[in-house]
Amino acid sequence: MMPMDWGQVPWFWGMGMLLGMGVFFLVWVLILTALVLLVRWLWVQARPASRGEETALEVLKRRYARGEITREEFENMRRDLLA
Repeated sequence: MMPMDWGQVPWFWGMGMLLGMGVFFLVWVLILTALVLLVRWLWVQARPASRGEETALEVLKRRYARGEITREEFENMRRDLLA
């Protein structure tokens, strides 16, 4: 059995274990936060543009309804958009 001196105090091991548990907990919090942010980002990407943003086809229809473009221009642009 080795004699105890200041370099081998048992209470220090307990503090090291406590610190290790804290780091382990922090790693799990970071992993869960990253997972939640990833799911949220994927959810936003999957939704259609419905927050007041018009699609290109809606803008084209509005321009045609106002008479800004001819029927031929409308049909050509619509065909390009749907291709």
